[in-house]
Amino acid sequence: MTTFDSIFFSVFKHYKTTYKQKANSIAIAYLSLLQIALILVLGVFFSIFLEQIHVNTFSASKGWTLFIMTSIFIYFRNWIVYSGRKRKVLNAKTNKSKQTTYSIWLLWLLLLGCISLAVILLNA
Repeated sequence: MTTFDSIFFSVFKHYKTTYKQKANSIAIAYLSLLQIALILVLGVFFSIFLEQIHVNTFSASKGWTLFIMTSIFIYFRNWIVYSGRKRKVLNAKTNKSKQTTYSIWLLWLLLLGCISLAVILLNA
């Protein structure tokens, strides 16, 4: 079980008590946003790094197009993995083994931190 699986089930279990039917959608959206934010931070970092050493690999518009396509792929991948039978199998595995649970506040701060770091790097 990966770290992202643990994060998904932490968010899922937190929102399962208050939003019974929407908990899966909230957890998928959160995990997708977190992964997209991490990709954005890495992309911006490498873009600035390659600009500093004067390497022109591709234009900014092509980079944003690649980012959007990657974001769509990440969301649909998470939607397929964490919906239906695969989620039930992973949930059964987490119930049998010790699962690391994360604080929901820490998880939301992690997402906001990634987004703010990407914005700071974009403005630099």
